[in-house]
Amino acid sequence: MNELQKILGKMRQAVDHYGMISPGDKIAVGLSGGKDSLALLMGLHGLSRFYPHPFTVCAITAAIGFPEQTTEDFAEMKRLCGEMGIEYHIEETQIAAIVFEERKEKNPCSLCSKLRRGALCGAAEKMGANKLALGHHKDDVVETFMLNLMQTGKIGCFMPVTEYEDTKLTVIRPLIYTDEGDIRRMVQKMELPVYKNPCPADGSTERANIRTYLGSFDRDRRGLYRRILGALERSGIDGWKE
Repeated sequence: MNELQKILGKMRQAVDHYGMISPGDKIAVGLSGGKDSLALLMGLHGLSRFYPHPFTVCAITAAIGFPEQTTEDFAEMKRLCGEMGIEYHIEETQIAAIVFEERKEKNPCSLCSKLRRGALCGAAEKMGANKLALGHHKDDVVETFMLNLMQTGKIGCFMPVTEYEDTKLTVIRPLIYTDEGDIRRMVQKMELPVYKNPCPADGSTERANIRTYLGSFDRDRRGLYRRILGALERSGIDGWKE
């Protein structure tokens, strides 16, 4: 089994289990240019060729607005989408100024994520999409669950499928059963154009700390991520189910 086929297999399991795709869907991929969003784009494009419910894929990049960012930074993503016949849109934002200059957030990830998701949702609606796909994978699921537990004392996580009644848009996360390591290997094997995140907080967040902690624990007790994900699904909270 090659790398893309492995991604497709895990993606189809998640899509089928949570009913993420319906006939006639137009799914907008939130394409940051990182490895996860590139894997999501390639996976959904591949899935659209044989999935029993016909659907189409488009892609949106929310330009965060860092001064060093230019349209040339997204040229490779535009090229990739063009080669696959995927409609592509760049949504310009001022998120960087809001987060780092106006709000001066010490822990900027939460606000940045919320603003980016809002920008993506707005752009998806303008493109006529009824669903927005985000590239959260299995490692993200477990790390978010543990962050909530250890930092706030709450048991919870983002949902596999989230319906926004005010926008009539549904957010789906087709990579929730996919290991980050498999994504990394697929992206490297296919030589996909990964875009380096210019965010000054990249790699120095609480999420990065919890990833290191869980990674060291998993090395001695293989299968930790799988067991935590299984516990989350058995709990039945936040739309998760067995």
